[in-house]
Amino acid sequence: MPWWFVVPAAVFYVFAVAWPSLQGAALSLTDWDGLSQERSFVGLAQFERLIADSAATGAIWNTLFIAVGITVLQNLVGLLLALGVHSKIKSRNVLRVALFAPAVITPVAVGYLWQFLLAPQGAVNDLLGALGLGFLQRSWLGDGDLALVAIVVVIIWQFAGYSMVIFLAGLQGVPEEILEASHLDGAGAFRRFWSVVRPELAPALTINLMLSVIGGLKLFDQVWVMTGGGPGNATDTMSTLIYKNAFQFNDFAYGIAMALVLTAFVAVLSSAQYLGLRRQPGGSS
Repeated sequence: MPWWFVVPAAVFYVFAVAWPSLQGAALSLTDWDGLSQERSFVGLAQFERLIADSAATGAIWNTLFIAVGITVLQNLVGLLLALGVHSKIKSRNVLRVALFAPAVITPVAVGYLWQFLLAPQGAVNDLLGALGLGFLQRSWLGDGDLALVAIVVVIIWQFAGYSMVIFLAGLQGVPEEILEASHLDGAGAFRRFWSVVRPELAPALTINLMLSVIGGLKLFDQVWVMTGGGPGNATDTMSTLIYKNAFQFNDFAYGIAMALVLTAFVAVLSSAQYLGLRRQPGGSS
C-alpha cells in the first residue's frame, strides 16, 4: 500500500522531468535550430563539434575554476564564520542574521549590485582612490582574468553565510562535555577542533561541499548579469554558453548537447565527492 503514495509524484516526475529529458537527449543527435519543423539525424556530430569548439572548452575550464574556487573558499570562510558566531560574544545573534542576509537576496539582484560596485567608476574604485590606493583601481569586470575572480568573490560573499548556518548546526551538535573533558586533558584549541569538533562536522561538511560543487557547476544568474560571459568569452560558463547557443544563436541541438555534458559533469563529480566523503569518519551519518 505505501507504494501507491509514490505514484502521483512519480507520474508528475515522468511527464515533467524524465520524458522531456529523454526528448532533449534525442534532439542532441539532430541539427534542429529550435524553430523550424525540419531536423536531420547527425549522430554524435554535436558532441564532436563541442570538443573542437574553443569557446566550449574555455567555458568548461571556467566552470571548473568557479566550482573549485567556490567549493574551497566558500566553505573555508563559512566554517570560520561559524566558529566565530558560535562563541559566547554578545552580538553573535545579530552577526548570524547579518552574515546570512546576502543568501536570501535573489542572484539577479546580487549581480546588478556588484556590477554597479565593480564598474570603472563604481564604489570599489572610488573607495580605493579615497584610501590613497589608486594604483589598485582596475576595470574589474572588463579584464577577463579579474572578472572570473570577481565572480567567485561575489558568490562567496553571497553564500558564505549559507554555509555558515549549516556548519553552525553541526557545531551546536558537538557535546559540551567532550569539549570540556578534552580541555581538562590539556588539549589546545586546534587539537580540540581537529580531534573532537571536526569529526562531528563531517555530515555538515558533506552537505556544504555537495551544494557548493553543484551550485558552482551550474552557475548562471550572477555571471550573466555581471558580464554576460564577456569580455569576449572570458567568463562564459557552460550554463551561459548553453543559453547563448540555444536562445540567441538558434543552435538548439548544440545547446542541448552542452547541457547533457554539463549534466554528466554534475553527476560524476558530485557522486565521486559523495562517495569520497562517506569514507571519512562520520561521513556516513
